[in-house]
Order: sequence, then structure tokens, then C-alpha cells
Amino acid sequence: MNDMNRLRKPESAQRLSIKSLILSAILYIGVPMFLQAQVTTTYSQSPVRIGIAAGANFNFYRGSTQMLNSTFTAPVAFNYADGVGFFVAPLIEYVHPTSGLGVSLQVGFDGRQSAFNEEITPCNCPAGLTTTLNYVTVEPTLRVAPFASNFYLFGGPRMAFNLDKSFTYKLGINPAFPDQAPTPDVKGDLSDVTPTLVSMQIGAGFDIPLSAPEYPMQAILAPFISFQPYFGQKPRSVETWNITTLRVGAALKFGHGKKDPAPTSTTTTPQPTTTNVSVDPQIQFFVNSPKNIPVERRVRETFPLRNYVFFDLGSTEIPDRYVLIRKDQVKDFKEDQLEVFTPKTLSGRSARGMTVYYNLLNILGDRMGKNPGTAITLVGSSEKGPEDARMMAESVQRYLVDVFNINNSRISIEGRTKPSIPSEQPGGTQELDLLREGDRRVSILSTSPALLMEFQTGPEVFLKPVEYTAVQEAPYDSYVTFYVMGGNEALISWSMAIKDEKNVVQTFGPYTRENVSLPGKTILGTRPNGHFNVMMTGKTKTGKTVTKEAAVDIALWTPPTNEEGMRFSVIYEFNESKAISIYEKYLNDVVIPKIPQNGTVIIHGHTDIIGDDTYNQKLSMARANNVKSIIESGLLKAGRNDVKFQTYGSGEDESLSPFANNYPEERFYNRTVIIDIIPRN
Repeated sequence: MNDMNRLRKPESAQRLSIKSLILSAILYIGVPMFLQAQVTTTYSQSPVRIGIAAGANFNFYRGSTQMLNSTFTAPVAFNYADGVGFFVAPLIEYVHPTSGLGVSLQVGFDGRQSAFNEEITPCNCPAGLTTTLNYVTVEPTLRVAPFASNFYLFGGPRMAFNLDKSFTYKLGINPAFPDQAPTPDVKGDLSDVTPTLVSMQIGAGFDIPLSAPEYPMQAILAPFISFQPYFGQKPRSVETWNITTLRVGAALKFGHGKKDPAPTSTTTTPQPTTTNVSVDPQIQFFVNSPKNIPVERRVRETFPLRNYVFFDLGSTEIPDRYVLIRKDQVKDFKEDQLEVFTPKTLSGRSARGMTVYYNLLNILGDRMGKNPGTAITLVGSSEKGPEDARMMAESVQRYLVDVFNINNSRISIEGRTKPSIPSEQPGGTQELDLLREGDRRVSILSTSPALLMEFQTGPEVFLKPVEYTAVQEAPYDSYVTFYVMGGNEALISWSMAIKDEKNVVQTFGPYTRENVSLPGKTILGTRPNGHFNVMMTGKTKTGKTVTKEAAVDIALWTPPTNEEGMRFSVIYEFNESKAISIYEKYLNDVVIPKIPQNGTVIIHGHTDIIGDDTYNQKLSMARANNVKSIIESGLLKAGRNDVKFQTYGSGEDESLSPFANNYPEERFYNRTVIIDIIPRN
């Protein structure tokens, strides 16, 4: 047993742990002095830092070694070894303040010791070999922050100068002869050791500020990991032995920040939720953050029922994304309990809305069954011609007849090449595939009031909407809005870097419009509140760079459970910014009477993804303003001026759009203006 203990690997990992604990204690004793600062002046991050890096080298030996020096050759070759060595080095670093590019240099001690796997010699004796290779390492590196954050990548050459090259060879006892006297260890220096190695490394790190921005002396803790492949790391000029190393550690860096210039205000009377900063002759930047940002709000939504069934290209069968029930399930179908019959797959972020739409045929069959005097016309439209279009319409007819027992005489069929309001326009050349997907459909037309929108008549009227109660997350009135006034005239684009109290930076953009709204939760994450510094960087049309700063406080708040809003939607045709006449009457006769005294109406316009982003932004704003003007006019006719309005245009921004854009029905529903009516409380 004693002889076998002699062959165990040295406890280098344990020694390293003790060293790491001592080093950590030393580091953290010095850290608290940088954590408290109660001054109003802030300092930018220091570009020049000095400090110390320490860590563990996880060494992996591969290849073969047997002849250890001129006086000793082991009776068996050793091939594999693993071990942990200690690394420590002073460092100096420079990081450019805006680009994130930087360089660093560290020179220090680099341990590459390891213990080879046990081998069995010809005498059936276990043999072990440990080696101690230590170097002075010189490591210049280039670093880059690819995401404009505290995360960075680095790489560069490594030059190592040998300090120690010792070995210990241990020969155990043949287990068949346990009384045999032990063989003395063979110790010495390896021969043919390369005095200087030139290799390389790549790695990644993350800068964690330990000091507050109000304190000029800064401390940064930077955990890192680097990989040093075996290229150039062959320690000896003989045999095939090579070393690959994975280094894990942390650096503690110190610097002295530069005092930030104090921002100047654009107004003499500060607003409670708006922070103004330095004024450019053409550009002003400020942020509006509601004092209380609701996490969620219950809303009674009136969801429009688009009277189209879209078909896949090349098929005349109803797509399986629509909910198709069996005849024996009709008795269980209820329009106000659609969650019982959900689509196979839900596409888009408004699952409830798409559940309503994909039950379109079931809602229609149920309504026709309850109103036997109603009739419909199914108008198919197909790029293949009227006959293919009729087959599509017959698929819908067959479903209503077979499942809901609707009499054939109540359903008329037509086929045509183009719908009455086509998406594809003559002479169009852009994104024709998406437009043609939208034109391949069956339109459901009726003159029966029981099936149609309130107070509407005519063959082109939409079907009566579906009402349901849902939880609305991050309502528009809770969004934090960033304004770049004059940006349309002066800037090509602009971006934002939002930094919190811990100097963690989030980036947003680039944008081309003058104001952008973001959900507070996007910035706060899981925190209930926070203080942020926002830096806007704009690129002017003359090639210059303009920067502005603003500070903002953001706080989440859960509203009372009895607060409930109302939501309505207006659907627009492709590339149109004027509401069709049926919606103008709907807004006046249905929506306006439901707006409470001293309430708030939040209007937000959207588009699908077809077309140019800048054009769609203007189109969505034009749609929102169109609805606002109709509602304002109706309120004035009723003698009311007590309502507050908020109007937004989100364009094709998919992070804010009500639905995804994978299917034509989603794109049709994204051509919308959503109207939120919020009570005074």
C-alpha cells in the first residue's frame, strides 16, 4: 500500500485551491473601498488599467516520452498526462472608450506541471512519472467587444521562457512479490528542453465593475477563460510530447476615470417624468417614462373576425392550421369558450386572437345554425383561375354542410382569379410571393345582419367580432419613450446604450424614426425599478457623430385588480391608410359611446412586413392618425373634449406587432390600428 501511494499524482489541485483562497481574500479586502461613493459627479470608465491576473492552467499532455535524459530511460513509454498548474501575472491594459477595441500585456509565472497515467513495466511493476515545467510567460493580446457590452474576446501570441524542467520517476512493487524492497525514486532534470516556446491563445472575458460611477478610482473584476492549443507548445526537441492548456481565472484591474461633463437642460422648468439633456442646434434628446408601469391589465377585447379563409399554394383543401371539428362535437362548441377547440399549432404572439380566427368556420357554422334565415356567398380567388377557386370555395361549403348541417341552398359559390380587393397590384414587382399568398383565399360574404358587424349592411361587411376578456401585458401607456427631436432632418440613424447602476449596458437600434417606445420590462428585466443613463449616438447626414445623454428612473407597478380596459381593432387593406367606410361608422356608432368620461384612448398603428421599413413606419402612423381624427371628430359632435389621446406608429417592428408574419392571415391582421380605452383610474 505504501508503494502504491508513492505513485499517486501530487496534490497540485489542493495546493492551487489554497493559493486561490488566499488570493481571493487579498483581492476582496481591497475591494470595498471602491464600493461606496456619495457624490453627484460621475466618471467615465478609465481606458488605461493596471492590475493582476491569476488562475489555473488545466494541462493535457499527449504524445510519447520515455528517454528522460542522457542517464535515464524509463523501461516503458508514457503517453497521457493531466494536471493543474498555477498562473499569476501583472498586467497593463488599454481599451478605447467608444470602439471597445483594446490591447493588453501580461508577464508572469506559468505552471505546466502534470502527472502521467500509470504504466506497467515488463517486470509487471506499476510505474509513474510526474513532470514540473514552469515558465516565465509574456502574453500580448488584442481584445474586442463584439456586442458593445462588457463581454469581450481576446487573442494573441504567447512567448514562454523555461524556468524549471524537473521530473520524478516512481517504480512500484510487483504485486506478486509484496515483500520486495522498494526501488528508489529517480529524480532529475529533463534533457533537450526547448528554452523558449512561441505559441498562441484565444479566449473570452467579462468586465464586472466593482466601483460606483461616482468614484474616480475604479476597480474591475474580469473572469476569463483562454485556450492555448498544442501548436508551438512541444516542450522538448526530442520525442512527440506536446501540451494543450485550458486556463480559467480572473483579473483584478484598477484605473482612474475621467470626470463626465455636466449635462445642460433644454428647459427651465423640469418635468416630473422627462429628463432633458444638452441641446444641439438641430437635435434634442429626452426620455419619457411613466411613473408607474403596469405589469399587466385586464382588457375586454372586441376582436375583429376577418371574413377570409386562406389556402396554401397548390391546394384546394382547408389548411390544417384552421380548427376543424367533427359532427359530434358541434353540440359542445361555444363561441365564448373557444379555448376548448384550439389550433394544432399557434403561430404568433397573440395566442388568444389566433384561436378566435382559426375557429372562423366553426363560429360561422354555429351562427348560421342558430339563425336559419341567414345565407352566405363563398367567393374563391385563385391564381390558377376560376375553376380552381370554385374548388376552394366548395371545400368550405362541404365543411359547413357536412359538420353543421347547413342546407346547401343557403350557400352560394363563385370562383374568380382575383379577389375584389387584391393585395397584388398591377405593375408591382416587390415581394410578389407574399402578396399572392394573401390573394389565394375564400371570402365569406353575406347580407344577413345576424352574421355581420353591428349596425353594418352590405355584401363586403366583416363578420360580427368576438368578445373575450384577456390579460394585456405591457400596455402601450406603460412604455418608455425615447425622443430624438429633429432627427428626421439631421440624422441618418441613431442607436442607444442604456447603462444601469452596475454599469451593465444594453444596446438598442439603429432607428430611423424620431421616437421609439420600449416596454419597461425589456429594460428592467426582473427588477422592480432602476436608475439608468441613456446615451444616444446618431450619425448625421454630413458624416458626423452626435451623442446625447439622459437619465431616467423606471419602476414597475401592478395595477388594482379591478382595473379593466377595452380594446377594439380596425383592419386596413394592403397599403391603405384610410379606414374603409364600414369602420368609420363602427367607430362612431360602437366605439365612441363606450369611451368613459375623462378616459384615455391609446391608438397604435401597425403594418405587416411587406415593403420598406421606413415607408411602413409612416404608413402605420398615418393609420393611427386616421383613427384618431375619426374618434376626435365624433367626440366633438357629441360635445365632448374630456378624452386624452396617445398615438403611436410601430411600423413593421415585429417585437411590437400583434402577430407574427408567417401566414397571410397574420399579415392581414397586422395591417391594423389597435384602440385601447383606459378608464380614468
